[in-house]
This record gives sequence, structure tokens and C-alpha cells, in this order.
Amino acid sequence: MEYEILNNIKSPNDIKNFNDNEINQLCGEIRDCIITTVSKNGGHLAANLGAVELTVAVHRAFDSPKDAIIFDVGHQCYTHKLLTGRFEDFSTLRQENGLSGFMKPCESEHDPIITGHSSNSVSAAYGIYRAKKLKGEDGSAVAIIGDGALTGGMAYEALNHAGEHSGNFIVILNDNEMSISQNVGGMSKSLTKMRNKARYHRFKFAFGRFLKHIPFIGNSLYKFFYRIKETFKSIVYRNNLFQAFGFNYLGPVDGHNVKDMESLFKIAKTYQRPTVVHVVTTKGKGYKLAENSPNSYHGVSPFDINDGVKSSGKITFSDIAGRTLCEMAENDDTICAVTAAMSSGTGLSEFEAKYPDRFFDVGIAEQHAATFTAGLAKGGMKPYFAVYSSFLQRAYDQIIHDCAIANLPVCFLVDRAGVVGEDGETHQGLFDVSFLTSIPNITIYSPTYYEELIYTINLTALTDGVKAVRYPRGRQIPTNLNIDYKSDYTVLSGEGDRVLISYGRTFTEALKAKELDDSLTVIKLNKIYPLPNDLAQKLKNFKTVDFYEETVKSGGIGEHLSALLFESGFKGEYNIHAVNNEFVPMAKAEVILEKIGLDHNSMLRS
Repeated sequence: MEYEILNNIKSPNDIKNFNDNEINQLCGEIRDCIITTVSKNGGHLAANLGAVELTVAVHRAFDSPKDAIIFDVGHQCYTHKLLTGRFEDFSTLRQENGLSGFMKPCESEHDPIITGHSSNSVSAAYGIYRAKKLKGEDGSAVAIIGDGALTGGMAYEALNHAGEHSGNFIVILNDNEMSISQNVGGMSKSLTKMRNKARYHRFKFAFGRFLKHIPFIGNSLYKFFYRIKETFKSIVYRNNLFQAFGFNYLGPVDGHNVKDMESLFKIAKTYQRPTVVHVVTTKGKGYKLAENSPNSYHGVSPFDINDGVKSSGKITFSDIAGRTLCEMAENDDTICAVTAAMSSGTGLSEFEAKYPDRFFDVGIAEQHAATFTAGLAKGGMKPYFAVYSSFLQRAYDQIIHDCAIANLPVCFLVDRAGVVGEDGETHQGLFDVSFLTSIPNITIYSPTYYEELIYTINLTALTDGVKAVRYPRGRQIPTNLNIDYKSDYTVLSGEGDRVLISYGRTFTEALKAKELDDSLTVIKLNKIYPLPNDLAQKLKNFKTVDFYEETVKSGGIGEHLSALLFESGFKGEYNIHAVNNEFVPMAKAEVILEKIGLDHNSMLRS
């Protein structure tokens, strides 16, 4: 599509001299481009629409890439991509070999780091900033963090560290849902307006220099007036957490007024101390459907712009997990559900509505969630922490230290396990099996079907120790076969001397392979770890054993089985088919599975 201004933007420098009318037109074209592209490709919509003017103002006030600009999570960086020379490729967003939906250094020098998970922007930006100072380089670093990301403890660790030091390090708070500092009253509003003016800061600096130059008493006078000012400000503004961390605080400012934001960002650049600029934005800005329902338009599949996002109406593994917990909770008042800011994504919305006293959304804080779950279990409850596989990675220490050592009866519902697809490397759920199987006192299940998932979740409420139930994104692929999922493993016998072993979603591909070659024996693992003691003996008579799993090879179930096989004296050929210890880029899930050899045709060729 042709855009009068956007088509000609090759770098952020191109927008620095635009007048107000040109800026307004540019923002409108960006918003239209984002809506059009996401409606075709899917992606993160509401957050990006809310950050259009903010990103334009950032690029007018700062000098990327000399100034490192980092968007927390990164799902609001689409405008950044459009302003940094990637407009011509923007139609490839989230497509195989196309532009990532997050910041990615291999795409552009304007992307300092890979983003995809939450609450790490301040840490990364401050590290970059300190490196610049150590090397004597010009430029600053800017972390743009949403209020939701401030529910993650890592952000506070970074603020605590950065606030201890001087220097022109800047954090921009994109406040689009929650109030960070509750400034009320006419006096507060008047002072906020005054403090957001450049002339106020010029006067403040000049007055401070004047006081310091008064012979003998200058420094004492400066400190005296500074204490009075801070005390007065604390009373009027009721203080705020950023000042408590040692940051200077500017704002709040309208996040859809480029001129006001640009002015405040330039003021922040004059400070030689860490500064937070508080920007208030509206999620979904400019697209009424997204403004009215920002959560529904956070991450979306392709949709019709006029009609908006429509529910497919089809049940998913996440839905089944949530419904199962609701049914269990109806008859057992010790059942609790925990989520890390993903109640809808993990299917817990119904549980939240029905059992609010036993539902806990801890924010983007997976570490806390795991230990909180351990505490619930220690207190006699039966907690279930529903979490995406790629986000569970952040709680590895807590699973070991707080759950497994004490052998507490907690259960992790590991959603989005395996290949996810278009969100790319940061979101593929390929590592949970490897890191979970390294932990003692843990049992892992990987259901293939809805009925099996229901049975397994109910089973975990009856057993001790740490449990994990992992399942893929999306829907089941049903079968007409009567699969026994209540035993540790199921055998579908064939007359040949080759056996395929798998679990979870990959088992459905093994079934398709058997339909085309009935001589194959197929074994489905129901409990994938610890492995059944008799499985190695069961396999000794086969000449070829092929193990297929939707995870990285290193530390996977295939490697665990190989140790058992060769300890038992197995003399045949054993092959593990999994991700070859590499990060998997974005593409449709079915394309990825075919590339890594986990589709039925690859199984037949092996």
C-alpha cells in the first residue's frame, strides 16, 4: 500500500524536522499500516496501537542507534520497525523468513537486543548504558517499559541497581492500564504542568548554580533548599516508588501528544541522574474495537478489520484444562489456580469468575508464582500453576528449591508446550522437558487428547510430589482408535521389526505413519517421566527404535530412554528425532514440524 509519508521513511532522522501536520499524518499512516498488516498476519495489536505517538516522540528526541532504545517485551515495537527502515518488509511480519514481531538485532542496528519476555528492559538498557560509559562512547540508553511489565520482579532489581548511580540513564514508563503514582488535587495538577515545562528546568538548574557559587554558604544553602523542595514535593505528590529508588521523576504526560512527550524527553536528557518519564497511553488507540476491548486485541490471529476479532468457537487444550479445574474445584475446596498475568491465555477465565477466592493472578512474576504455589501446597491446598512453557523457564530455581526439594504436591500445567510458531525463538516451548527432567521428585505427563488431559489433571490431585502436565497450543487431532491412556504407555503392535515411540502431539503423526505402514509398531508414552521400568525390556526385540519428540534433543526423553536401552543390553539401531539443540525461528507450526522431521512422512522415510 502506498503511504504519502511512511513510504519515504528510511531512518529515524527522516522525521526529526517534521511539522505538527506531518507528524499527525505520519501517526495516522503508521496506525493504518499496523492494523492492515496485523489483520492479515496476526500479531500484537492493542499494545502497538497505543504506542504509536510515544515511539515517534522517542525517535524525535533520541538518536538511535547511538542511543540504545529497548522496548520491554517488544510487542509494542511495530512503529519502531516502521521508523527504522523496515517499512518495505513490514508485510512479512511474523511470516517465515520475515520480520519478527519483536526486537531482533539481526534485522537492524536499531534493535539492541532480542526481546520477547517481560521485565528485562531496564536491566539490558542499563547494562548497555554502563558499557558506553566505560568505553567512553557518546549516547544514552532508554528502556520503554509498560506498567504490566512492572509486575515482574526483575524490573525492580534493575531499578534498585540503576538508581544508585548517577548518569543520564532514562526509563520511559508506558502507563496504559494502572496508575503508578496517584497524584490528585488541583495543586498536584498545577505543579505537574509546571514541572513538565522546559523553562522550569532551566530556571531550576540556573538557580542551583547560583546558590552553589555564593561564597562560604553556597553548598549549605543549596542542600537546605533541596531538602525543602523534596519534602514539599513528597507531601503534594505523596511520593512515588521511582523516587524511592533514586530516580528523578517527570510526568505524567499525554502519551498521544508527540510535542509534549518530545519536550519532556529532551528535558530528561539534560539530567545527570537516572530519570523516569511517566507517559499515559490508551491501548488500542485509533481502532475503536481494540480500545473498547484491549485484552481481546492483545495478541490476535488474522481478522476482518470491519468486523473485528471473532472467536473460533473451537475448544482448545487450554480451555479443557481450565474447565477441568473448575469441575474439580466444585467438589474439592482445596483446588486453587495460579497464573502469571495469563488467565485468558491459559483458560482460567471461568475459574477466576467462579472461584475468585481460590484464583490468584500474581502478575508477570513466574518465580513468585512457583514459590507461592509451593506455599499454598505447604498450607494444605492443591495448587495448579497454569503457565506457558517458555515462561516457566524463568522459575527453574524455584521449582528446584521451593517445590521439589520439599517434595510438595504442586502441579504445573505447562501450556504451549512444543512448537508454537509465528512468535519465534522466544516463545517456542521446546525446553521444559529438558530442564524439568533434571529435577528429582518430579513426574511429567504429556497428553495427546482432551479426554486424556482431563484424566491426567484429575490424577495429579491424587498423587504426591511435583507434577507437570504439558500440552500444545491449539486443538487436539482426534482418532477413531481406542487409545489406552491410563497406563504408563500404550503399544499399537505391528508385524515389523521397527518401532516408533512418541508422546503428546507428535504421537498423532506416528499414528498417521502407521496407517500408511501397518507393519510399524507404535508406542505412546502417557507418563513421559520417569520412564516405565519395563519399557527397555519391551524394546529389546526390535531391530530399529525411532524416538520422536517435540523438544530439544539434549536432555529430552529420547536421551533418557537411550541410557536405559543400552544399560539393558539393546543391540539394535536407536535414533532420536528432535530439535537438534538449536533455536527454532518463526514459521507456521506445521511447517516447522515438517522441517525438523516430526511429521508422518518424515517418520516413514527414516
